Amino acid sequence: MSTNQPWTFRDDRGQEVAAPRPPRRLVAYTQAAAVLREYGVATTAVFGSPHDEHDPGETAPALADVPGVPYLGAGKALTAAALTRAEPELLVSVTYDGERVYGIDSALAAELPTTVPLLALGVGPGTSLTAVRDRFAELARALGAAPDTTADPGAASLARGLERLRAAARAKPRPRVLACSPAGPDRAHLARPQGWPLLRELAGAGVDLLDLPSAPGPSWATADWEELAALEPDIVLRDVRPSATSDAELAAVPGWRRIGDRATVLPWNPELPFTARAVGGFLDTVTDAVTRHAAP
Repeated sequence: MSTNQPWTFRDDRGQEVAAPRPPRRLVAYTQAAAVLREYGVATTAVFGSPHDEHDPGETAPALADVPGVPYLGAGKALTAAALTRAEPELLVSVTYDGERVYGIDSALAAELPTTVPLLALGVGPGTSLTAVRDRFAELARALGAAPDTTADPGAASLARGLERLRAAARAKPRPRVLACSPAGPDRAHLARPQGWPLLRELAGAGVDLLDLPSAPGPSWATADWEELAALEPDIVLRDVRPSATSDAELAAVPGWRRIGDRATVLPWNPELPFTARAVGGFLDTVTDAVTRHAAP
């Protein structure tokens, strides 16, 4: 790839992102940076999810996939000055709705130099894990990564993990699985099976993911704890991001206590990096729980 030719890439907002030459200094959202690293593209610095801003110490799990890369902050703690000091030639993030850039809101984007292009790849409702990884591979190639590093290095291991999950899901009885994000003592957000690439993989493998079909929302359905307890889940994927309500705050909530008495509760990060390592670990955890449920 010539280093003197103008560079363009159409992102998943439908925008043609352009730079005077192929970008070399990338600043990316941690989730995006982790996948790009797996495909052979390094980042100069990273920023976090808005859900990280109230507890910076909790960013460590996300940063495990991009070791040694400076962290610039998240949410309101992420500033245009910090981003500019990193001298980015390209900012990379994701989009859940095909319009907004996750982690960099419109006000922050307006403060950035107009010479810094901003790119977002889709990870929202209806998007498969394969589609997400293919798009990141496409971006990596456009940024100059060698073809042998972008032929999905994790495809074989992920295929094995999914086959193991499919085998476990065929056993009887099949567990009822609920993915949720606690939002206080009075309510929680239920994650829709088709709203998240990893949950789509679980559903496609035969896992019985619970939903509230009559409730609105493409990614989340909001309900009270009694409604969720009435679904009688056997396994709960519980959001562990700093923004989710803590177990201590939920200890006195009757609905949550009934869920905990019945179900196996597993940690779940809705913003898990789409790397083979992270996804494989998630699939193994769910598979083990499904297998234990079916054991006599």
